[in-house]
Amino acid sequence: MTTTLTLEELAAAEELDLGTSDWTTIEQPQIEQFAEATHDHQWIHVDPEMAKQGPFGTTVAHGYLQLSLLPFLLSQVLSISDARMGINYGTEKVRFTSPVPSGSDVRLHAKLVSSQPRGDGVLYNVAVQIEVKGQEKPAMVGEAVYLVF
Repeated sequence: MTTTLTLEELAAAEELDLGTSDWTTIEQPQIEQFAEATHDHQWIHVDPEMAKQGPFGTTVAHGYLQLSLLPFLLSQVLSISDARMGINYGTEKVRFTSPVPSGSDVRLHAKLVSSQPRGDGVLYNVAVQIEVKGQEKPAMVGEAVYLVF
């Protein structure tokens, strides 16, 4: 379920649990495309045979691939109805706390932490967790910072 707020409501909002996104699957071709785009061809991501012998027993998604999915996943839980545009402003306290094996289903659990007016926009922080179906420990935790106008 998506929480819809206006810029004014967002600026006045206090902590708010935004819930979870839909599950999305991270498949090996997506991992390989990310490796190609970022020039990060570490064998734990792109070599299934070698990865079988590695610490995770299979290839795993890049931590930064998880991070790059935040705008897509966040759009499923938060909508700013009168925003003309939004930008990624930064990240804070991001940690990659457990692997995401290729073929895993992941989703975002998000909480609005803070918001403040900034010029003619609103700067806001969202606590984020990437959850992996079947794993107790999240794969990624941290805060994402966005600026909307």
